[in-house]
Amino acid sequence: MKTVVIINSKGGSGKSTLAVNLAANLALKGQNPAILDLDPQGSSMRWLQNRPADLPEIHGIAGYEKKSTMTRAWQLQPPEGTNPLIVDTPAGLDKNGLAATSRGADAILIPVMPSDIDIHAAVNCIADLLLTTKSDMTQRRIGIIANRVRANTRVYARLERFLRSLDIPLVATFRDSQNYTRSAELGIGINEMPLWQVRKDVGAWKELNSWLDSTLNDVTNVRALPTRMGLRAVPSAVAPISPIAN
Repeated sequence: MKTVVIINSKGGSGKSTLAVNLAANLALKGQNPAILDLDPQGSSMRWLQNRPADLPEIHGIAGYEKKSTMTRAWQLQPPEGTNPLIVDTPAGLDKNGLAATSRGADAILIPVMPSDIDIHAAVNCIADLLLTTKSDMTQRRIGIIANRVRANTRVYARLERFLRSLDIPLVATFRDSQNYTRSAELGIGINEMPLWQVRKDVGAWKELNSWLDSTLNDVTNVRALPTRMGLRAVPSAVAPISPIAN
């Protein structure tokens, strides 16, 4: 199983929106994705609850809940046959939390909003992530998403300059579109909406799909890993995602 972790220590960056739309897109392509929602707000789980029964099924795991009737490792274990596992992480992660949630990830996506505050937060998040992992392999698995962008604005120009200055690929640019708000309300993905309605949005998803396919299928990204999640408490109260067998 492959694991895609969506991470940004700042709240409001669009992690849950990215997680659910990615899951819907993969399900539409015939894959069997699962979402592990570690964010106490539970936005991904609410989206799944609104999802119409006639659309491809997406399994959800409420990782923010603590169940006394089962071990933490068992609670977070995705069902047999699901692939990939998409991890929706909470805001406010410290260095330990970033390291824990990204450990074992086959791909890491970082959505960044076009504002000075978000750019500054992204700098710190990326620096902490790279410092805690200390791995060239980790950097090759990271992709940046420019999120809720309005083209031809000064703030987007600043965001674009910042992202282009990184030695990390900008894999897609999502425009500021009400389609994402509508899809969240309906429990569907952008790519499950009528093409005439989302024509301006689907190009960015093709770019993301291309990068993700390449990253997940990179033979240098294959590791000999245990088949179970090794989960333990960390200071940030986020259980780390241990590597999952490919």
